Amino acid sequence: MSAATDTSGYKTVRFSETTITELMIPSYSNFGGKIHGGVLLSLMDKVAYVCAAKHAGNYCVTASIDTVDFLQPVEVGDLVSLMASVNYVGNTSLVVGIKVISENIKTNTVKHTNTSYFSMVAKDDDNTAVQVPGLILENGLQVRRFVEAKRRKEIKQAYKQQVNKIEVPASFEECENILTGEKVLLINN
Repeated sequence: MSAATDTSGYKTVRFSETTITELMIPSYSNFGGKIHGGVLLSLMDKVAYVCAAKHAGNYCVTASIDTVDFLQPVEVGDLVSLMASVNYVGNTSLVVGIKVISENIKTNTVKHTNTSYFSMVAKDDDNTAVQVPGLILENGLQVRRFVEAKRRKEIKQAYKQQVNKIEVPASFEECENILTGEKVLLINN
């Protein structure tokens, strides 16, 4: 961007970068003694909201979640940090990339536990979608993330079109043929 470029209506990625850190307590654990995935999803949704709302300057809602990869378990007593940044902006939507790390505060062991991408939509007080500011990309990492998010969006749209074409046969016999070799037991009443 040249010095003469008008940047009004744009915000840097840095402007809305957000980190939330929380201690994982016993009430967050599942029956296996690990932190419940739903707790982590809730925290990811919270950090995605803050990051998106800071960039948009408006209330934002979660429109979709493009993958949540659970890479390693999170333990009770770990300090979890969720780092979010705006990776892509459209007209009224944003994609927020989230990286989750957990730290064992006794051993200082740090591990990358989750990665996710939240699509958020900016809304006004009447719950109408509103335009979001453009994004100023300042380095190669930000450019790569923007391009990756754009590609994911294109793949997601193509996937939706394919899913809409799925047809299930009308007859039981045709379904039975499709299920041959699958780990199911068909009991025809």
